[in-house]
Amino acid sequence: MTVLRLQGITKRFGSLVANDNISLSLQAGEVLALLGENGAGKSTLVSILFGHYVADAGRIEVQGLTLPPGQPWAALNAGIGMVHQHFTLADNLSVLDNVMLGTESMWRLSSRRQAGRQRLLSLAGRFGLAVDPHAQVGSLSVGERQRVEILKALYRGARILILDEPTAVLTPQESEQLFNTLNTLVKDGLAVIFISHKLDEVLRVSTRVAVLRGGKLVAECAAQGTTKAELAALMVGREVKAARRDPLAASVKGPVVLQCEGVHTDQGQHGKALQGVDLAVQAGEIVAVAGVSGNGQVALAELLHGLRPASKGRLTVSGQGLSAQPRDWVALPVARIPEDRHAQGVVGDLSLWENTITERLFDRRFARWGWVRRAAARAHAQHIIERFDVRGGGLDSPARRLSGGNMQKLVLGRALALGEGSKLGVPTLIVAAQPTWGLDIGAVAFVHERLIQAAEQGSAVLLISEDLDEILALADRIAVMHEGQLTAARHRQDWTLATLGLAMAGSVAAPATATEGVST
Repeated sequence: MTVLRLQGITKRFGSLVANDNISLSLQAGEVLALLGENGAGKSTLVSILFGHYVADAGRIEVQGLTLPPGQPWAALNAGIGMVHQHFTLADNLSVLDNVMLGTESMWRLSSRRQAGRQRLLSLAGRFGLAVDPHAQVGSLSVGERQRVEILKALYRGARILILDEPTAVLTPQESEQLFNTLNTLVKDGLAVIFISHKLDEVLRVSTRVAVLRGGKLVAECAAQGTTKAELAALMVGREVKAARRDPLAASVKGPVVLQCEGVHTDQGQHGKALQGVDLAVQAGEIVAVAGVSGNGQVALAELLHGLRPASKGRLTVSGQGLSAQPRDWVALPVARIPEDRHAQGVVGDLSLWENTITERLFDRRFARWGWVRRAAARAHAQHIIERFDVRGGGLDSPARRLSGGNMQKLVLGRALALGEGSKLGVPTLIVAAQPTWGLDIGAVAFVHERLIQAAEQGSAVLLISEDLDEILALADRIAVMHEGQLTAARHRQDWTLATLGLAMAGSVAAPATATEGVST
């Protein structure tokens, strides 16, 4: 039975055709995977489906009835639930308030909060998406907010569920539980549009695959019998080779660059505080920190970006103690790739060239006596745009117009350019937090290649990631963060997906030493 039909959907933003005459259908009990590069038109298409955008042409039918355009409430009433890649939550409300918002009549004399709380906890337990119903959403980490989005859609009893990167912050065990639950719901007739850049997941859970490229539907195929390589080629229009760290290159390491000894931090706004963290990263190596979101990774990234002080312990970079002054960290140079490229990576309303020098205004090449040297800054920006293949805008285009992948390339290029003119030619230390979150396979390969290249040129690289495939592909040594504490960083070959998942859940005790594998 066809529950959803899109016919001739076209959407333009000025001269850009984001969706070009796209027609798709969805059956009850089917999982349709929607694939494409960043900027291919996936988000625009599902935003039209959910009523956030109005198509310039085409129509949508749900259960044979035409869906009114531009009306999210109509989509909700038709049984469409959507988990957005970029969250739509009220930060000043609790988890329970966000989930229940809009589900009760405004004319009710009282809210059935107790019943709502019990239903929310039941769903959270069923899906393995633990949240505190009374926690304020503004205090939650990125991963915890995504869990709330998933629960919000399920709470409304959606029969057509759109999932945009639903496992990005889950452990392998939690992902497996989610897949099992989705399988049960699909058998009961739920229809799912599954958007993911993890092709293993796509082939695991989907019935059919639809691929967008450049705003057009370029392929539809059954998931069974299709390979990852074939899907990747359809997405980007060419063969994509995944980047992987060469074990021989990883064995060539220099002196210790980053040294944390018994480091504690005070509790911040997001996630856990650090509790006695010991960590060493050498020049020329990539050390990865794995963990479920909210366990202290934000505190670690902020500490090493110069945004949060250590309340206890010793922290040095190249033997130099640093306080929470971002300018001092940038001057070393320490390159930062923040977790949230939209809120922390760029200033959306500033132009591309302005964003490339936001961390360099103390550099006399780009600013002097309070005046920006525009010619030098624009030349620097053009160099980054060309070297890192940033597409989707000119020097004067606002950064917010870039797709996620191109925005991340801009952030990466700005970070790695910090080392230009230094002895190494690359940053002394790179702290990359979730550097490929939400990126397509082509952009992921590009970012991975640049991080590997920087390590081979002598940078010490600390990778903070929740993507275990990414960690196993890049890391020389891996440590796991749980409840603000860090296990020893052990060699990659000492870990498996299963043991990493158990450690992320707190089921594996930390080894005795936290500097295992570090040359002295």
